Amino acid sequence: MNATSGPHPAGALLLCRAEPQAVRPPAHLLREQLLLAPAGAEWSVLVPEGKPWLHGGEPVEQVVTGWATALAVSAAGWPVVALWWDRDRAGLTLAVGFRRTVGYTWLADGTPVGEDEAMRTFAARLALDPVLDVQALEPLTAPDPDADAHTRLLGVVAVLARAGLALPTGIVPGESADRLRSVALAQGAEQLEWSGWRDAVRAELDVVEGGPLGPYLRGPKARVLSGAQLLAGVPLLLWGAGRRSGGWATAGALLVAHGALGLAYDRLRER
Repeated sequence: MNATSGPHPAGALLLCRAEPQAVRPPAHLLREQLLLAPAGAEWSVLVPEGKPWLHGGEPVEQVVTGWATALAVSAAGWPVVALWWDRDRAGLTLAVGFRRTVGYTWLADGTPVGEDEAMRTFAARLALDPVLDVQALEPLTAPDPDADAHTRLLGVVAVLARAGLALPTGIVPGESADRLRSVALAQGAEQLEWSGWRDAVRAELDVVEGGPLGPYLRGPKARVLSGAQLLAGVPLLLWGAGRRSGGWATAGALLVAHGALGLAYDRLRER
C-alpha cells in the first residue's frame, strides 16, 4: 500500500488484554454480534460481525470508543485497545477501568494529528517498557511520507506484540470489515450474540465474581464474612432493642440483613 492510498472502508478491532474466558462475559453485555478469538499470551481479539457505524449515523471511532469503554468498565481491571479506520482517518483508543480514554489519530496518508503525550500515556497505562517500547512508538507520532494510516496501525500492533499480542493469521488492521469477519470465522473464532437480559445478568455476575471482590461475594470467604456479620448483628440488634437505642438497633439490623443476604446469594449462585 502506498502512502496515499489510505486504509480500506471503515472497520475496527478490539484488543483485550485478557484471556477469552474473561472477555466473553462483558462482551456479551455489549449486545452486539462479535467474533472472539485468542490473540497471544493473555490477549484476545474481538472482531465486529456487523457495521453499526453504517446504520446509526455515528463514525466508527465513536462506536468502538463506546465499546472499549463499556468493556473496560465491566472488566476486572484489564485494558482494551480499539483500533479503527475509515477512508479518511485511522487511530487507536485505550480504555482502562473508569479512567478517561486515551486516543491517537492519523490521517489516511499517515499524517499524525494526535498529541505525543497521549502516546506516552498509552504506553504507561499498558505497562509497556518505558524505554524500548516508548522509543518504538515515537516514530508513529512523527511525519513520514512513506507511512500511511495502515502502516501506522501495523506499527502499533508490532509494539503490542512485544507485550504478548499475536493476532490470528489474516486478522490485520486496515482490512475491510467483511474480510476480517470471514477470516476470523475461518480461523474458528467464537460467535458472541445477545441472548437476553437473563443471560446478561448472569454474565455481569460472573464478571463481578471474577474481580477482586469475588471471594467476598461467593465461596468460603464470603460465607465466613456473612456468618461473622450475623454473629455480630444479632446480639447488637437485641441489645439495641432492649435499651431502646435506635442507632445500635439499626446497625445490628443492617449487619443481620447483610449477613443473611450474603449467605442467600452464595447458596443461590451455587445452585
